Amino acid sequence: MTEPLDWRFSQTFGGKGNDDASDADVVSAIEFDQTGDFIAVGDRGGRVLLLERTHDKQSSKKSKLPEYRFYSEFQSHEPEFDYLKSLEIEEKINKIKWCPKQNDAQFLLTTNDKTIKLWKVYEKKIKQVSTSATTTGPSYNGSLASNNTRSPSHTTYIYNSSGAHNMNNNMNNNNNNNSLNNFKIPKLTTRETVVTATPRKIFQNAHAYHINSISLNSDGETYISSDDLRIHLWNLNINTECFNVVDIKPTNMEDLTEVITSAEFHPTSCNIFMYSSSKGTIKLGDLRSSALCDNHAKVFEEYEDPSNKSFFSEIISSISDIKFSRDGRYILSRDFLTLKLWDINMENKPVKTIQIHDYLKPKLCDLYENDCIFDKFECTLNHDGTQMLTGSYHNYLHIYDRNSKQDVCLEASKQATKSKTKTLTTKMKLRSSKKEPKKPEDIHPDAIEYTKKTLHCAWHPKDNLIAVGAANTVYLYAATENK
Repeated sequence: MTEPLDWRFSQTFGGKGNDDASDADVVSAIEFDQTGDFIAVGDRGGRVLLLERTHDKQSSKKSKLPEYRFYSEFQSHEPEFDYLKSLEIEEKINKIKWCPKQNDAQFLLTTNDKTIKLWKVYEKKIKQVSTSATTTGPSYNGSLASNNTRSPSHTTYIYNSSGAHNMNNNMNNNNNNNSLNNFKIPKLTTRETVVTATPRKIFQNAHAYHINSISLNSDGETYISSDDLRIHLWNLNINTECFNVVDIKPTNMEDLTEVITSAEFHPTSCNIFMYSSSKGTIKLGDLRSSALCDNHAKVFEEYEDPSNKSFFSEIISSISDIKFSRDGRYILSRDFLTLKLWDINMENKPVKTIQIHDYLKPKLCDLYENDCIFDKFECTLNHDGTQMLTGSYHNYLHIYDRNSKQDVCLEASKQATKSKTKTLTTKMKLRSSKKEPKKPEDIHPDAIEYTKKTLHCAWHPKDNLIAVGAANTVYLYAATENK
């Protein structure tokens, strides 16, 4: 059995903890760009924070862990009011997606509940006019100064009919030459370089319900946006129209039984996308079959034993997030209690089901009363699909290794930097070990702080580096192989 990765705390950005966290500062979205050199973080206040990876050789020698630094921050969305429906539209950033880089500029999509914006982020040179330097004759025009400038002692005065006129011309030439010698030419110099963010396109007035997902297509030209009942297809260069590809709104809203919770494009096939529902199903759509994909091509669903159903069954089975693996072979889904890995060729059951916080089953009634049962945890995979990441309560995050079949539990905290590991197949061996770590299943539910939760997470596209958001803080963890 292969050894699990050794995860270590790397960096933190943001506040000191939950006590001083205002609602506007709470992290609501995290996303790496395609290269992994930039991280975009959105918050409830409508702001987007950009972090840039440093490539300093000296700092890398001292610490092998990657380091990021502040790059830019801008206000993406402002609070709005829908006068037709008398509804307030909050500025909270729901999702962020990076677009392909063009020249030296970064492009990214950000969305709140109703409006999607395409932002261009680039380094702008602030220039100023400098007139402090005085130019001399030779530097301005040497031939002019040397040929026309004469000493007053060598001035020849010719007294004839035009003598006075010639003398005046010589005096005027001398005055003109002196003014040229002292002429100040303005110079344009770069005063500073600032990172500027400008909105290139605004996509609005298309969604009647709250937007929960945006996903960029592999063609780099189109993307989809989904709300509770519809999914629209957009072109990045056209913000005046979009195409409806999924519409599950019934004729009579009383017949509504499910809503769309998440949607994503296939990483390599531009015609395939998937979306999840509150019933715990994942549906695959193919744009080649029809423009309107209400009739799905595939449906991934695990049927539950009717004898095990309860009042909370439908709530906890609702899928909060779905992700394709980078090769498009697997689908990772997250509901309230479990993390499931699906093979795209096997629809009847998942390849693996991982219990994230199974110890919360006795507390479902309490979680329902304080609305924690409706929390939407995100999930993600690493570059080769062997590692899976998701969050939990008490600022815990779980990293499941498919090779070693181990579930590594980390606490997103500056103080707690040691990992707690549990092995799903060799529990007895770990219990007999002298260096037995504390297992997540041994955590008592009454000792958990439900206000602390890691809802948002992202994985570096190439390295074993993760970013998680807890309250108003972003934590970075990096891993190395055990030798």
